Amino acid sequence: MSITYEDFKKLDLRVAKIIKTEKISGKSRIIKGQIDLGKETQDVVIGGAEFYEPDDLMGKTVIVVANLETKNIAGIESNAMLLAADLVNKPFWLTVDEEVPPGTKIK
Repeated sequence: MSITYEDFKKLDLRVAKIIKTEKISGKSRIIKGQIDLGKETQDVVIGGAEFYEPDDLMGKTVIVVANLETKNIAGIESNAMLLAADLVNKPFWLTVDEEVPPGTKIK
């Protein structure tokens, strides 16, 4: 399935820094997180808790879809989605090589 360039332009892809993480009681596959998007912070639900401890994700600079419709997951309002490569059902978070400030738009 392909999308148009106009559809692609609707995505708000940004650099974000993970600034807070914690386990979610009773949930073994997701982590509660908070990301810094430069001028704002957003709560997110992060998958992969069966592979990563919350502290493993702290401080990572990742790529997110910042304008994703808010979704309530396990009682947490998730306002963005971290992008990851999926290898054998394990997420590998998309990051940047250089120090890029949170909130930087991906074009």
